[in-house]
Amino acid sequence: MSLQATPRADRVHIAVFGLRNSGKSSLVNGITGQNISIVSDVPGTTTDPVYKSMEIHGIGPCVFIDTAGFDDVGGIGKLRIGQTQKIVDKTDIGILVFDGTLLMSRSNLLADPLSEQENHWLNALKKKRIPVIGVLNKTDLYHSKAAQVAGAIEKACNIPVIPVSTITRQGIDSLREQLIRSLPEDFESDSITENLVKEGDVVLLVMPQDIQAPKGRLILPQVQVIRELLDKKCIVQCVTADKLEDGLAALAHPPKLIITDSQVFRRVYDNKPAESMLTSFSVLLAGYKGDLKYFAESACAIERLTENSRVLIAEACTHAPLEEDVGRVKIPAMLRKRVGQGLKVDIVAGADFPADLSGYDLIIHCGACMFNRKHVLSRVEKARAAGVPMTNYGVTIAYLSGILDKISMTV
Repeated sequence: MSLQATPRADRVHIAVFGLRNSGKSSLVNGITGQNISIVSDVPGTTTDPVYKSMEIHGIGPCVFIDTAGFDDVGGIGKLRIGQTQKIVDKTDIGILVFDGTLLMSRSNLLADPLSEQENHWLNALKKKRIPVIGVLNKTDLYHSKAAQVAGAIEKACNIPVIPVSTITRQGIDSLREQLIRSLPEDFESDSITENLVKEGDVVLLVMPQDIQAPKGRLILPQVQVIRELLDKKCIVQCVTADKLEDGLAALAHPPKLIITDSQVFRRVYDNKPAESMLTSFSVLLAGYKGDLKYFAESACAIERLTENSRVLIAEACTHAPLEEDVGRVKIPAMLRKRVGQGLKVDIVAGADFPADLSGYDLIIHCGACMFNRKHVLSRVEKARAAGVPMTNYGVTIAYLSGILDKISMTV
């Protein structure tokens, strides 16, 4: 990927929800100024979620997600609603679209303007502490009553409601302004490396190029860390694991920080200068995307594992299993070597994540470079609610290598 491109995982995720034919796709097209989503009068035109990455002044890089109507019907409809539900877990700001022409046909408009389904999804978003903006759509069809209808929704739902017409573009600018005001204060850490380094510090990156790294390219965490270190005006040197000693010898002074691939944590620790701090790409992402303190505390659950235990390994991306795969092969082998070969290990990838976690004794997540922070924290919440400890690849390997208390963290 380009060093200048912002990964989707680091963009504000703005998801658009609503009943079928409420005008969600038209709204996404109106905000982005492009025909991203197919628009039709036929209910249920949008099936799988549609993503559009763009930039909004005041927010920066963001991605809009057009979802299927949450009132879809039939067997396929239930599957579409399931996909929409998964979008909630990664949503930073939710837009709930109301069809004003439909609202005005309800006899109890002023007292209770929302349908049971609209109320359910509004409450689901609020329960996850997601800022919600209401959009009263199709106001060109009932312009004189738009303010009254919007006021009824605001009073009933306690959310800001913006009257919008995607035909005349009335309200689109007001919606953009409300999106800026609704940006969560804790959206993403400003920095992957935070205060570990400053301008002028020498940083050595140890980056094994095994079969998981595409030929001729760096993996995403490496690209993101290099980009940030260059922005901080650090002096960056990169080596593969077999050239660690040569890389250190080429430096006039020991590096301030060494960032390594977690798979060679112990080797790098045994060969690093005493004055150099050490961390890994995965550990840095644990702090950037999730809850590093919780991950470190959860790693202690490894001590309680037995041959009768069950571990869930969750990968953010989907790929064909590889012989050297760290999540599917190396970590399970390390765990079984420690607690016994009978240890049960389940693997999930991408958007798949069990609804019932109660049968697990530990969850180990990848660095989640493909997920936004909201998505990772949603999984952390589910693990906490189920009483199941959750950690990540880098923290796990550091613990199993006996150096978790010796590495540098950003908490």
